[in-house]
Amino acid sequence: MANTVLSAYHFYDEAAALALIEARIWQNGPACPRCGERNRIGRLNGKTTKLGMCKCYICRKPFTATMGTIMASSHIPLHIWLQAMYLLCTSKKGISSNQLHRILGITLKSAWFLSHRIREAMKSVKVAPTGGVGALREIDGTFVGKKEGAEVKRG
Repeated sequence: MANTVLSAYHFYDEAAALALIEARIWQNGPACPRCGERNRIGRLNGKTTKLGMCKCYICRKPFTATMGTIMASSHIPLHIWLQAMYLLCTSKKGISSNQLHRILGITLKSAWFLSHRIREAMKSVKVAPTGGVGALREIDGTFVGKKEGAEVKRG
């Protein structure tokens, strides 16, 4: 059987998914999102501590690699987030929340939440006007409004 992209380990293991996300977000090691500290940071490895939790010993606040991203404040596992991102980015004509719900095995509400957050992150912020700045734009023959001197009727 051939190895596919979706058979990658980070799509099915939470620790591997976290390692991938940390490698992308923190290229030079963990950094506090509040104060920017890089040196006085410790990993929290308690039994009840969330996977990947770090603590800044300057501002004394805990943080994770997902803080400030679209994955923040989400109870959905990171490997499910990665699968959803892959499916949304590689589908040619888009993918519905219903299809995500069936493929990923999560609730429809969670699939809707995932797809909307991912699409919002993919949205381009500044969009140039159609045709470019200062260019003429052609429209169809639809007339909107009322013609001068026409009788006003109901409806």
